[in-house]
Amino acid sequence: MPIVRVQEADFDVGRELEVLTGGRTDVGALASFVGLVRGANDGRGVSSMTLEHYPGMTEKALDDICREAASRWNVLETLVIHRVGPLKPGDRIVLVGVTSAHRGESFAACEFIMDFLKTRAPFWKKESTPEGERWVDARASDDVAANRWKG
Repeated sequence: MPIVRVQEADFDVGRELEVLTGGRTDVGALASFVGLVRGANDGRGVSSMTLEHYPGMTEKALDDICREAASRWNVLETLVIHRVGPLKPGDRIVLVGVTSAHRGESFAACEFIMDFLKTRAPFWKKESTPEGERWVDARASDDVAANRWKG
């Protein structure tokens, strides 16, 4: 069963990955990804970002993505923690962790989860820039990344 949390609080990457492996001896690989708030986007400075989500719907979308990854690769555990609320450059936004017996499955599933999170999970981002606040549109490059997993 995937571990999925959407929360305002920061998280301890080391502690979360330690919990994910939990002393298991069948885990041969742990792949992880940590997303951070950038201080610039599209050539403009970003002083802060606010992430919003639709409670319940967002967690279900993340759970579905993790389950789809588990149906494609032989993974043992998956973890997604995504932060919402106000964030500053350098803050952690997201942690994805995947365990498996072998590294290839962990790497692929981790990347798949992140690519689909960017295109399927209902999050909305508003950036504060020197020119004011702006909502961030979805990126075409995220769709391209997710589309490579189809077919």
